[in-house]
Amino acid sequence: MAGFFDTKIEYLKGVGPQKAALLNKELNIFTCGDLIQHYPFRHEDRTKFYTISEVNEQMPFVQIKGKIFAIGWQGEGNKKRLTAAFQDDTGKLELVWFKGQQGVLRMVKPGAAYIVFGKPAKYGANHSIAHPEMELLTESTQKQAYLQPVYSTTEKLKSRFLDSRALSRVIKELLRVALPQIRETLPEYITEKYSLIEKARAIRHYHFPSSAEMFKKAKARLVFEELFYIQLRILKMKLGRLEKLKGQIFPDVSLLKIFYQDHLPFELTEAQKRVVREIHSDMKSGEQMNRLLQGDVGSGKTIVAFLSMLIAISNGAQACLMAPTEILANQHYTGLSEFADLIGVKIALLTGSIKGKKRREIFDKLESGELQILVGTHAIIEEKVVFKKMGIAVIDEQHRFGVAQRARLWEKNKSTPPHILVMTATPIPRTLAMTLYGDLEVSVIDELPKGRKPIITSHRFDSHRLNVFGFIRQQVGESRQIYIVYPLIEESEKLDLKDLMDGFESVERAFPGIPVGILHGRMRPEDKDFEMERFVRGETKIMVATTVIEVGVDVPNASVMVIENAERFGLAQLHQLRGRVGRGASQSYCVLMSSMKLSKEAKVRLQTMVRTNNGFEIAEKDLELRGPGDIQGTQQSGILDLLVADLSKDGKILQEARATAIEVLQKDPQLALPHHRGILDQIERQKKSEVNWSRVS
Repeated sequence: MAGFFDTKIEYLKGVGPQKAALLNKELNIFTCGDLIQHYPFRHEDRTKFYTISEVNEQMPFVQIKGKIFAIGWQGEGNKKRLTAAFQDDTGKLELVWFKGQQGVLRMVKPGAAYIVFGKPAKYGANHSIAHPEMELLTESTQKQAYLQPVYSTTEKLKSRFLDSRALSRVIKELLRVALPQIRETLPEYITEKYSLIEKARAIRHYHFPSSAEMFKKAKARLVFEELFYIQLRILKMKLGRLEKLKGQIFPDVSLLKIFYQDHLPFELTEAQKRVVREIHSDMKSGEQMNRLLQGDVGSGKTIVAFLSMLIAISNGAQACLMAPTEILANQHYTGLSEFADLIGVKIALLTGSIKGKKRREIFDKLESGELQILVGTHAIIEEKVVFKKMGIAVIDEQHRFGVAQRARLWEKNKSTPPHILVMTATPIPRTLAMTLYGDLEVSVIDELPKGRKPIITSHRFDSHRLNVFGFIRQQVGESRQIYIVYPLIEESEKLDLKDLMDGFESVERAFPGIPVGILHGRMRPEDKDFEMERFVRGETKIMVATTVIEVGVDVPNASVMVIENAERFGLAQLHQLRGRVGRGASQSYCVLMSSMKLSKEAKVRLQTMVRTNNGFEIAEKDLELRGPGDIQGTQQSGILDLLVADLSKDGKILQEARATAIEVLQKDPQLALPHHRGILDQIERQKKSEVNWSRVS
């Protein structure tokens, strides 16, 4: 059966070698399996006929029966167009063609009755339809009430007569021979529990539904199956890892208790306490911990990481924290040193700039076990760095490290791997976390530390710039520091760098006597560090920068973030940038500057930022607006190559699919039971094939 779906499309009736070569190149469709999974992205409703009097320009598409007469040319030069009057018993509208007019003239018969389909528009008092789809009205066409699939295609394919209609004819022919080959992949007890229709029926009705209700059922079946097999794969990986990897057992929490009772300088939030309990539960379970810690900027992840390290140190093991940049590693080291010194825990910093005798000393103390915590950049994963016994590895902003780099950290212990705690300040929507990080346990810090004031966010147009500058002047007068961020988008780096330099000059002119710094990605690393350190020390009051300041650098005195051209940033990035302020006790502000001309989506993004500081709410809205493929770093994962599921809309089905996958693996981890044979076959086919057979076979 898989053999049938591996058949090259050129052997399919109506395709042939030339069209096949085009489909290979333009849509990456090579086999019958690829083609059957080229699903329509919407359906046009051909079940209803409207009268001309019912038509209005708000309607997406309409289908009308009527007669054509008075066909002819209008306009001159570029504005020359072909028009025809179209009428039924209730009124008239105009049909318009701006290109392909000669073909229309050859095809259209004045006085004949047609079915016309298209998007209505209004010019003055009259309605019109540009480039309508048309077919002669006959007894059979009049009776054909159906939902017409619309397939993605390309200009090149359209020019070779492979538009959406032509693709639908080819797919209809394929389904005729393919449906008997499609095997059921889910056991009956699952399809019955969720009222899922059979696989072959689902595929047929997803392409060519007999009704809107049948399309809904087909989609529910295919979405469930797609997500079920993704979750099954992730959970099997997790089970395999747990079977192979036993964890170090850390029951002793004496150091943590001493620090918590005698030295903790502030009260933990309930969310932080809950997460510390979850981490300790993992670290004493005998299984290797692999946990993702999510928390908004400033939610207090670092103290949770330190308490987790103390659990390992209480049990005679060592800990490390790996950060993506030297600035961030320095910041973590400074923060953690204060805590470590209070209880006599030995801590060191290892980055690329630490050389010679000092570096060798760190290596020796680490190998002997005298050094208990190592904070650093990816210098930590060098072969020369040898731990006596690494108990826990904490990775900050893990999406900035490659898989191979992370793997080298796991291998620092020859016998039992360290526990792993991965931290991110990028809030990930729940559905995305379950899919991308399904093999990790997820902990969330979802409240800010006590006394931290929410950042006040406002949206201002360019015409309000003088008011905004007045506000900046007032804040500098109160000894606060300011970020002014410009977008830097790669396609037009020269233009954007000019924007940044122009911005820097206009800020210097607007604030004479106030020291202004500049920071962008084209600067040498040592110049960037120099500028950032001047700002951290308070020597410069205003930092004009690109998004290089986005991740992690902590300047408690910076209380205002002005984001220029805010409409050019995504929601997640706006939220990350805003998180650079609000690190101290003072009230902080974020000002989103934009032009008056805003797209609908840009308006929604800016309104969302003004309305809420909740990173998870923002991440959910970002997922809804952009889809999962664009969310930070997920495009490379491969997991999100979804054909029918949409994580922004199918959260409920995802939860059901995951719960079912867990249930299946709990009952039958090896999938050895007869009624799980179809699932096992399916997984085996997925392993062998580039095509994701969960969607087909």
